[in-house]
Amino acid sequence: MKNENFEIKSPEGLYDPKPHGYSHMATVNSNSKMVFIAGQGGSNMDGVLSDDFKVQVDIVFENIEIALKSEGLLWSDVVKLTTLVVDYDSSKHEVLIAVSQKIWPDLKFPVNTLIPVSRLALDGMQIEIDVTAVGR
Repeated sequence: MKNENFEIKSPEGLYDPKPHGYSHMATVNSNSKMVFIAGQGGSNMDGVLSDDFKVQVDIVFENIEIALKSEGLLWSDVVKLTTLVVDYDSSKHEVLIAVSQKIWPDLKFPVNTLIPVSRLALDGMQIEIDVTAVGR
């Protein structure tokens, strides 16, 4: 379902970022409700972090979906992600691309800044993603 409060695009003259699971720009109408979701890590309410990066990624996106739904929002309402990854490498990037393609099969990916980091807030935490979404 398309959210008319913003537009996702990659302008002509910039490379095609779709194979990497993101878009270059999101333009939001000024009268829209914006929702900011703090960085979500790879643990459920029990606080346990798996050693498996893919498991943490799946939990991060589950946590984000819970937050989105609490505001009546969908994945199609997300305009911006900031992704922090510990010990980033191409195999971790492939995991993130696969998840993005599953969530946004229309390839209307939100803007995403991926930042490799040496450490996050908790021991064993391998990924953290914060989100900006626009309400309908």
